[in-house]
Amino acid sequence: MVAVAVVAMVLTAAGCGTDSDPAGSRSTGSADTAGSGGRDAAPKTPAVSLTWEFEHIADFSGEFVDVAALAEDDIWAVGTEKNGDTHAYLLHYDGTQWKREPLPGALGTSVYPPLLEEVGQEALWLRAQTSEDGTAGNRWARWDGARWSAVPSPPPGSSGDFEASGPDDIWVLDGEQSAQHWDGTRWTRSRLPYHSSDLAVVGPDDVWAVGSRSTGPGTELSYGERYSQPASMHWDGTSWKSVDTPQARFEDPIPPEPSAGLGQVFALDGGDVRAYGNNGFNHGEVENEPADEFIRLRWDGSKWVEQDPAPGGCALRTPVGQDDEGLFLDGNWYLTDGGRCVKIKRHRLPLSTGARKGSNQSLWLKEIHRVPGTDEWLGAGHVQVNQSGDPFGAPVVVRLKRGG
Repeated sequence: MVAVAVVAMVLTAAGCGTDSDPAGSRSTGSADTAGSGGRDAAPKTPAVSLTWEFEHIADFSGEFVDVAALAEDDIWAVGTEKNGDTHAYLLHYDGTQWKREPLPGALGTSVYPPLLEEVGQEALWLRAQTSEDGTAGNRWARWDGARWSAVPSPPPGSSGDFEASGPDDIWVLDGEQSAQHWDGTRWTRSRLPYHSSDLAVVGPDDVWAVGSRSTGPGTELSYGERYSQPASMHWDGTSWKSVDTPQARFEDPIPPEPSAGLGQVFALDGGDVRAYGNNGFNHGEVENEPADEFIRLRWDGSKWVEQDPAPGGCALRTPVGQDDEGLFLDGNWYLTDGGRCVKIKRHRLPLSTGARKGSNQSLWLKEIHRVPGTDEWLGAGHVQVNQSGDPFGAPVVVRLKRGG
């Protein structure tokens, strides 16, 4: 799911930032958090300085939900405008200016904004999520650098996580225990051993899926209740096979309705595979509750092992991108290859947007993406402005600036 040039995921929220916090944030779903201490405290002497700077600020309330690029002068973002009803549209950068564009007619109508997917160096796919009548959407469009056209053979039915190593090697989850593969000619459906929530493609014969299982060792408690367990699966070019995955279990007394599973898997440079999940339960039913447990695993080539803990604010965060010097983490944190944990800074909106000097502002990013062939990173999301009588969300595209 995470590669050098492509990031495509949506992560969980991690709190809101305030004006008292000059540090920035990012999350593909998470905002900046106050840097006053604790696990989110930034180091006093970071090895690098990183800042999200505004590339484009839309002049209406809403957000950008996705961004992808074929080149420095061919960048696309998906936005939503909230004006009574929510309307989706495209934003295109041609190397000179950002211009609003309508959705391609090939998509048909959709309740939700479409998703951008990079399927190689020469094409982007835009896939609808749900059709107007509420059924699964399978009308997809293709951008070839000059125009949008219909994808002639989208996978039938609904589609979840989408991962591609190239135009002839695409994987899509299409159900709790089913995946489809495109080989350049046709889609082939395969059955997965367990419920799956995320995919990562390392290579044509090296694909990972993670999720949870409700049967097998560790899933049945003495009083008959089920305790779902983390699960992982691997495609070897022929079939999906279950992979032995460490179990998760609270100490006795086990809290009510326990449940453990993996929600994200990432393939980093060199084939390094990491998986993340949680061991939780139904809170509020008993006293002296234990804390939820965060699962962090790394594949060492033969088995899953626990990851080494990351320092400071990077400790409980998951990767959303990788460059030559380290990992971008959710919540706008960066972990260098040397083990430094750095908070990515951000700016405040200009007063011309309607944001007042005393407003509380937090940056929420849904997606970050590396521009192919460059060291430039873009993010898409919104700045949430909380102020008396006139709160709003300003859709923004941001660009990463690096300092010494």
